[in-house]
Amino acid sequence: MILPNATLGVLGGGQLGRMFTLAAYSMGYRVVVLDPDPHSPAGLIADQHIKADYRDHAALQILGDECAAVTTEFENVPAESMEYLEKFCAVRPNAEALRIAQDRIREKTFVQEHGLATAAFVAIYEDADIVAAIESLNAPLIMKTASLGYDGKGQVQVNTLAEARNAFEQLGNAACVLEEMVELEHEVSVILARSIDGKMSIYPVGENRHVNGILDTTIVPAAIEASVGEAAIDMATRLADSMNYCGILAVEFFCTRQGELLINEIATRPHNSGHYTVDACATSQFEQQVRMMCGLPPGDTLMLSPVVMTNLLGDIWKDGEPQWQHVLNESQAHLHLYGKKNARPGRKMGHINCLAVDVEQALKTTAKIHSALSI
Repeated sequence: MILPNATLGVLGGGQLGRMFTLAAYSMGYRVVVLDPDPHSPAGLIADQHIKADYRDHAALQILGDECAAVTTEFENVPAESMEYLEKFCAVRPNAEALRIAQDRIREKTFVQEHGLATAAFVAIYEDADIVAAIESLNAPLIMKTASLGYDGKGQVQVNTLAEARNAFEQLGNAACVLEEMVELEHEVSVILARSIDGKMSIYPVGENRHVNGILDTTIVPAAIEASVGEAAIDMATRLADSMNYCGILAVEFFCTRQGELLINEIATRPHNSGHYTVDACATSQFEQQVRMMCGLPPGDTLMLSPVVMTNLLGDIWKDGEPQWQHVLNESQAHLHLYGKKNARPGRKMGHINCLAVDVEQALKTTAKIHSALSI
């Protein structure tokens, strides 16, 4: 076990790294952040901020020598950097898990190879692959970059061969997946913590609603049949076991109108849809992240209250600083801001967790705040 007063490291200094740092501080750990951005939200509050590229071996060695364990807050850290860090300290989750999650082709192939369902897809490496892919799939389709896409970026909807070829070119002729679009009933996510010895704690299933490809709202408990939630949890735990995973794992699902449950993608870190856990569960996903990387047992995931989490995007800063009294005047609304300097349209600047006796009341409070802030 790695106990308090030890130093923990995180690759990436965004809002997830910031919330990890706050959780680690509350438990008595020191934190070192490696991120090239001098104004990164996590770097601004960490004990030490190493401002360097993620591939900088000298900087990585400093991090590894300083820390008892290192984790990551986003998938786009090079897996090779995590492998290099393994020479110096514990790395959780490991580089192989990161390698799977940061490439849609590897991710979807891995999921299918372990007997779990995804939407039908074909890997596209070059233009010549598109003809056979179009013939084997049923439109409407979506072309997605294999790497670096997030929040709806790197995705183009297509229906014909010509559109698919144009989309591939538009996405830089980089490796992609061409995937069948499904008729959605719900989108849900499962977030779990898995320890180094395979013990797991699973959070309640969240129902996710997106706007323009960006997560807008997560509702917990999800308005789904109990059997669907149980199936999602079973699939997520099977996936974690198949990866021999250690850390926080988020698994996003499509629930189709035909009754299918399909894995959309995975995240090897805390997830936006798990932000509700900070105020509505006995143990937050960020405390769990600390626990897992330190070899501690998972914390209790008991849900303390129904909750609605809603994201705050940079769009609401268009007329200056939002009027936060509309949030703070609500006794069960909890405001979380990320300390980012520049508010841009579509950029995640914070979130609000609205607690209530039931989901309906939490949604009413959320709608009231939405209206007041002009979200």
